[in-house]
Amino acid sequence: MSELDRNKDGKVDVQDEDTVLIRYLHFLNHADPRCLAPSLFFNMSLEDAIRISAQPDPTLSADRLWLANKIKSAAVHPDTQEIVPPPFRMSGFAVYGTPIVAGMLHFAKAPGIGPTVFWQIVNQTHNAGVNYANRNASQEVSIQDLVKGYAGALATSITIAVGLKQSLNLTSPGTRQLLARFVPYPAVAGANVSNLIMMRRSELSTGIDIRASSDGTLLGTSQEAAKVAIGKTAFTRIILPVPLLVVPPVIMLGLEKSGIMKSVPRKLRMPIEVGVISLCFTFGLPLSLSAFPQYCEASVNSVESRFHHYVDRSGNKVDRIVFNRGL
Repeated sequence: MSELDRNKDGKVDVQDEDTVLIRYLHFLNHADPRCLAPSLFFNMSLEDAIRISAQPDPTLSADRLWLANKIKSAAVHPDTQEIVPPPFRMSGFAVYGTPIVAGMLHFAKAPGIGPTVFWQIVNQTHNAGVNYANRNASQEVSIQDLVKGYAGALATSITIAVGLKQSLNLTSPGTRQLLARFVPYPAVAGANVSNLIMMRRSELSTGIDIRASSDGTLLGTSQEAAKVAIGKTAFTRIILPVPLLVVPPVIMLGLEKSGIMKSVPRKLRMPIEVGVISLCFTFGLPLSLSAFPQYCEASVNSVESRFHHYVDRSGNKVDRIVFNRGL
């Protein structure tokens, strides 16, 4: 089997979401930074990829058809068919996100709160752009909700980051220097959850679509499914920054403790840290995204009683339901 199963049109076919490996390879494929410059790395421009995806050339090999769909899916919004700006694409995470994460981690050890506040603003602004550019356009979110989500995430991240940094002043210099490396993680994780709640709180009252697991029959909207979806997504948002804001400081700390960094000139230490962060972005972030399937399956008895006697298109009683928990 190749990176992902491919159908006869060369398109990526991810059917087994229950397998972490398949989900990981799927997100790893979409996070490939080479898709930012496909002409350079794949000898295929984005324009050519879009054209080939729309009208497949029967003379092209399955590999080229698959490559065209990979390039297109990495740059084009699936709902609006608009081209997503490079800084907000998943394939742009490593390239555009690395400097932001490096800034947060580097200046977390610096005295004062100014740099901490600045990098939290930069990070949450970038996150807001990513969230909007990759939104579910079939369920349009108002500008007011977007602003509330951004403001809530920004306030949460700054409050946690500054609060933790100030509290570290009560510890010894050695402890403060050690723990300061990890201040960005709780700030970003808290902001992620805050943004999620602000953006999706209406689902708790309106519910989300649930379907029959057997054939995809739409059954209606469920508030109970919404609670599960938001809860699981919140947990995902908490572990999402781990490869970016926990793993790099641990690796750098290990290199320092081992004595390896002592032989490295000071001017090269920052590039090494940036390299570590970039690798974590490329290979670690897809792992976090793949921790749980996007579509959740559950017993029909776990949702409202009105769904317990529904039947699918074949007339069979619905025992299992499926719903999109979101990302």
